[in-house]
Amino acid sequence: MSAKIEKLFMRVFSKNNLKNFERFILFFATTGFIIHLGLILLNNNGVLNFSIGEESLLQNPISAIYTPFSFILVYEAFLLIYYLPRSFTTSVGKQYEIISLILIRKIFKDIPEVNLDDNWLVNENNIQLIYDLAGILVVFFLIFIFRKLKENLPKLSVNKNLDRFINYKRLISLILVPVLTTLCAISFIDWFNGVFSNQPFDDNLNYLFFIDFFTILILVDVFILLISFQYTERYSQLIRNTGFIISTILLRLSFSATGLSSIILLVSGIAFGLIILSIYNQMEKQVKST
Repeated sequence: MSAKIEKLFMRVFSKNNLKNFERFILFFATTGFIIHLGLILLNNNGVLNFSIGEESLLQNPISAIYTPFSFILVYEAFLLIYYLPRSFTTSVGKQYEIISLILIRKIFKDIPEVNLDDNWLVNENNIQLIYDLAGILVVFFLIFIFRKLKENLPKLSVNKNLDRFINYKRLISLILVPVLTTLCAISFIDWFNGVFSNQPFDDNLNYLFFIDFFTILILVDVFILLISFQYTERYSQLIRNTGFIISTILLRLSFSATGLSSIILLVSGIAFGLIILSIYNQMEKQVKST
């Protein structure tokens, strides 16, 4: 059974498939960018009149960058599934990268809403841009430190139990492929109906798809944690993995918050994971020295 799972995983996530998917995303990102620019041009010249929910995305050419970033984020989400079997730390690091890209994409949406004629500290949109710019700098720095700590992780020898655990995670990754594809389709339909069909659409456009995606990630992480109890009784690993789940929960909560609260939760989630990994590294060094 393990051999079949490994073979199927290698086939689905083969280098050829990943390369083709990358080309697919690049094509749609480029096409989406051109179409978005065209719609902005038509809207600003009165050829077409758009009176839809997110009007700011169809007024300033800078907003067109929002579209290719959306496709890139979907690609990163699929890469996260690919990295899932490697290690908890690698998977969480990928989550942090996705969060940083979401924040960068949000900045491109915020820039056209800036009011230069008003007092910067009075206008709500201006303040939000400051929060987001400060947030991405802090997040980028925390990810840099996280990567440095990850490089110092102790190398584990691959035994039969660890190999079986990795195959369980490969199976989860394979299950997540159709789940993520379905979630993408549902999110696109919800967005299309809300924007073009004047149906109720309450979700924040910046976090559409990723609200459900990170909820699924939390459930997957908990499931992997439960499976890991069969293969390790090491306190440091169990606490590290549990801490990473708490980190993901904080990231998920940031989607439900607004303004400064959202940035604080986002930074807190990454900082918490960073501290957990730092403590774990120190504990492992002590174990090796004894």
